[in-house]
Amino acid sequence: MIDVLTSKSLPRPRFRYSPVIKAGPWIMFSGMIALDQATGALEPGGPSAETAKILANLSAALPDLGLTLADLATVRIFTTRFAEFPAINAAWEAWLTDSMRPPARTSVGVAALPLGASVEIEFAFYSERES
Repeated sequence: MIDVLTSKSLPRPRFRYSPVIKAGPWIMFSGMIALDQATGALEPGGPSAETAKILANLSAALPDLGLTLADLATVRIFTTRFAEFPAINAAWEAWLTDSMRPPARTSVGVAALPLGASVEIEFAFYSERES
């Protein structure tokens, strides 16, 4: 069974899709861009600021979904500015704690992302707890 999960901490989607689904023990987040939860505006400041905002939005939603960062299994990062990937990586490293097991990660350069974003990240969590 596949269930749609919700969090009041995530920005509302602008298009028709499920931001988070649960399929068995897998909880998958659709690609997230750096939208402000209150206004829906894209975070200014480029790849570093966008990455930090995406990670903050994710972190804020986890308690609503019964998840922790220990459940994070895989991450896919898409960027239109691969030459600036060190800035994305710096925001990523600032977010990871020393005690956190880093997830598997893929990084992909793309031509364009929704709403003019320079970074989009999708996340997959594995948790056998009921959310």
